[in-house]
Amino acid sequence: MNKREKAIENHKKGCNCAQAVACVFADRLGYSEDEIFRLTEAFGGGMGGTQGVCGAVSAMVFVAGGIQSYGMDKLPETNKKESYDSARELMEKFESGIGTIMCGEIKNKGLRSCDGCIEDAVALLEEFIGE
Repeated sequence: MNKREKAIENHKKGCNCAQAVACVFADRLGYSEDEIFRLTEAFGGGMGGTQGVCGAVSAMVFVAGGIQSYGMDKLPETNKKESYDSARELMEKFESGIGTIMCGEIKNKGLRSCDGCIEDAVALLEEFIGE
């Protein structure tokens, strides 16, 4: 089963969109799926159920930052600029495909299903990582 299929399976089991996406990259982040599940729980429903930024998009940012960060042990040296640039690029690519990164707009305008957003986010992360 590939990452996209696993992410859709996660969603069908009850993960929110952020959890469904982020959990399939747990191995790349060095955490268990359960830890990623807990860390991304509040990102669902467009950030805490507010229908703000799509959970799948939030997960892309979460994963990109987790992969690129140097970590606290390297402070004051950081990789923030590269992380921010990558996050912006991923969000722009997602938005160019759907027209928005806002959960409420995606749902209310019927622009894409949650499963479609999850698949798109996983595909963009796979491209970003080089998988």
